Amino acid sequence: MMDVNQAATIIRNGGVIAYPTEAVWGLGCDPWNHQAVYRVLEIKQRPVEKGVILIGSSEDQFASLLDPLSSEERERLKSTWPGPYTWLIPDPASWAPDWVRGQFDTVAVRITAHPLVRKLCEATGHPIVSTSANLAGKEPLLTFSSVEEEFGSLLDGIVPGETGGQKTPSKIQDLRSGELVRAG
Repeated sequence: MMDVNQAATIIRNGGVIAYPTEAVWGLGCDPWNHQAVYRVLEIKQRPVEKGVILIGSSEDQFASLLDPLSSEERERLKSTWPGPYTWLIPDPASWAPDWVRGQFDTVAVRITAHPLVRKLCEATGHPIVSTSANLAGKEPLLTFSSVEEEFGSLLDGIVPGETGGQKTPSKIQDLRSGELVRAG
């Protein structure tokens, strides 16, 4: 069985893994590794234009992105984190690469409350990609065995564990406009 440190090493070396999140299983990699992100998108059959979510263990992992925000915006984020709440945060300095942002000028960011994922992000040393483990347009996978069956041969590892018990994937909201993009 793979542990968190092994998974972090795989991510840092450009690999792609699956891991349990708050509600569903996710596929993850190093967001600054172009080849790794494109591999995740290829596995999912997801167009790059849609962008991907970044998940981290603390606000410190997103400091460059969060520092320019107003105190009101930072308070809004803090009121929902850590937890299953993804915010679309403006990225005028292009902190995140195009292949993460997709066609948008924002980055989808979440600070996780899932203990295993927090440890994974800490061990990796930076945020990781967090996109649901499923083919584009299909239902997200909910169990280790379903991820292993569907994607096992395409991944460099699967971190064993349980999802966090949420019934739906994270809520996604635009920080600037307040628009709810996906109900949680």
